[in-house]
Amino acid sequence: MIKTLIKSTRITWASKTVNMYLLALTYAYFTNLTLKNPYEILGGLFLVSLLWGALYSLNDLTDLELDMNDVTKKGRAFIQNSIEKKWVMLFCGFVITAVFLISFAFMKPVFTLIMALMLLNQVLYTVPPIRLKDTLLAPFASTATNSVLRIASCCVLLDNIFLVPMSVYFFMYMAGMATYVMYKSKMGQASVVGTVAGATLIYILYSGTMNLVQFAIAVLPAFLAAIPLYLSLFIQKDAMMYVADRLYHQVALVFFLICILYIIF
Repeated sequence: MIKTLIKSTRITWASKTVNMYLLALTYAYFTNLTLKNPYEILGGLFLVSLLWGALYSLNDLTDLELDMNDVTKKGRAFIQNSIEKKWVMLFCGFVITAVFLISFAFMKPVFTLIMALMLLNQVLYTVPPIRLKDTLLAPFASTATNSVLRIASCCVLLDNIFLVPMSVYFFMYMAGMATYVMYKSKMGQASVVGTVAGATLIYILYSGTMNLVQFAIAVLPAFLAAIPLYLSLFIQKDAMMYVADRLYHQVALVFFLICILYIIF
């Protein structure tokens, strides 16, 4: 049971958080900001990743019946090994409580507040009766909002939530939304949102608020994963989504972590 619960946290999906932390840290690096709290930053990264692990478990529990009929999700932990709902809820509750207790004790209050917003957003998105996932608001409350909150959680540890320019926040929001609608095979929405994200990126590069290194960190890993995601709209959906998952959640994760350690130490 413990092994299944750990698997349900989708450990490699921490790449989403690590990617956003790396992007925020590049703004500190290129402005020659002295990092006086490297271990606090690593602690924040760990806490946010741990929180999302519990939230992914909760998501899989609430989606269990739907996922059983989706061949692309047959590898999810609770489908492969059935666990009583009470144990999953106990596990999620324990992890979330531990994360917030540690955050209250050792982290900045605003950092804890941002984590609380992550929790609130995901509960509204996942848990009935509101469950935004099943409404037209789903793209706005999913990866898009979560990307912005992940960046903000790192920026507050760097003592400036606006260290990352607002235009970059907006771009990451739209890019996250584009990834979501492509994943959901919504071709029309993907084209519109992708166009807005692309136009925003052109503005950011033209205005100089993002250099080529930051462009590579913000765009290339997700872009490489987006290629098979987009192709999945037309050909071999299962195979293409498998490739996208491995590119972003495993290969990129290792690269992101190495870069973060280089910057803060």
